[in-house]
Amino acid sequence: MKFSHDGRVSDIPRKGAARTRKLASIPLGMAGRAAVGYGRKLAGGNKGEINAQLSQKAADQLFSVLGELKGGAMKFGQALSVMEAAIPDEYAEPYREALTKLQAEAPPMPAATMHLVLDQQLGTKWRERFASFDDKPTASASIGQVHRAVWSDGRDVAVKVQYPGADEALRADLKTLARFANMMATIVPGTDVKPVLAELNERMEEELDYRIEANNQRRFAKEFEGDPDFAIPRVVASSPKVVVTEWMTAKPLREIIKHGTREERNHIGRLFALFAFSSPARVGSLHCDPHPGNFMVLDDGRLGIIDFGACAPLPDGLPIALGRMVRLASEERFDELIDLLQKNKFVLAGRTVTEREIDEYLRPFTDPIKSESFHFTRSWLQRVAGTAADFNSSQFKTARSLNLPPEYLMIFRVLLGGVGIATQLDAEADYMRILSEWLPGFTEPGERALHTSV
Repeated sequence: MKFSHDGRVSDIPRKGAARTRKLASIPLGMAGRAAVGYGRKLAGGNKGEINAQLSQKAADQLFSVLGELKGGAMKFGQALSVMEAAIPDEYAEPYREALTKLQAEAPPMPAATMHLVLDQQLGTKWRERFASFDDKPTASASIGQVHRAVWSDGRDVAVKVQYPGADEALRADLKTLARFANMMATIVPGTDVKPVLAELNERMEEELDYRIEANNQRRFAKEFEGDPDFAIPRVVASSPKVVVTEWMTAKPLREIIKHGTREERNHIGRLFALFAFSSPARVGSLHCDPHPGNFMVLDDGRLGIIDFGACAPLPDGLPIALGRMVRLASEERFDELIDLLQKNKFVLAGRTVTEREIDEYLRPFTDPIKSESFHFTRSWLQRVAGTAADFNSSQFKTARSLNLPPEYLMIFRVLLGGVGIATQLDAEADYMRILSEWLPGFTEPGERALHTSV
């Protein structure tokens, strides 16, 4: 990433054209390498070695472009990283490494530029508010980077500083996404993408104002203070482009994914699901950025959660209709399920879906609750996701008849992210019990009381 002499980000243009060209370079680069690889194979090259080299180069480009562009492009990469477990093993490793790096790594901005942001946001005497400040970032992510410091009262703190121009970059990426969405509408005709994009725009705009993030985090920290399962750092100070929170010493979730014991994997997989499903009822809000870079494991086994920029307000908790849908699907009561989907505008007007189609399509969500305990494995996710990606599969045909109501956009982002992380963890836990307790509409009142008392 390049910066001009006055500290402005020169590689994040005000117009989206340059960013679009860089994003387009990913598929174009892959196509070019594929053509070269095909020629090398015709010339007698080893197919396995050539495919491995092409995958590695494509993965390197993916990290380089998305990491440099930051903004919405990098957020897209982070979302992809959660579902890397769905990639077949023979192609996955290079992409897995590149996408995982996007969870916590990106080229940082120079110290001088970061100091200018702090001058603007905390005042030119901002150093007096800290006992010490480390100019080297501990993490660089999509729209900001994090520095470790000591607050004036002696508390260890994390200081998140937004990149200059991150707002322009994010908006440019959303415009690009809108163009891609219009292209997708030709593949999935009839899908109403405009309200979904409007919801996405609103949530992304909120992420640009760190005061909103700070208020979100304050609510979560207050509710979960002293909780035996979860830890959320308290907010120390905030401004539109800088937020200061208490430092949390913990092991990154990606370390558990790589090296965790079976007990650790199951424990954290359960806590991740418990946090996702319980927080709307407890806080009236949903943490909507489910990738491993936002979660850590404390020495006492608690799950630590950071980055509350993307939160969806749910003052009444999760929708009762969602719980009913999941329950009807798990019990294979398809007539009732299809009727409920139609009433809640999940099925496009004039379209029909069969029982078998809807059963196959919902398997990533319903398989885990067809037994008291479920083991999320890569082979399982690759099987259900691989079929959905096949143009001739029942899942793909079903998708052409379905619509995503905008009020469910962030909920399904979390649900899919939860499936991806549980699979990366190779976790097994009592997901049925968690849903029975925390998902409204999943059980009848009497059933819920009986289940939670066991």
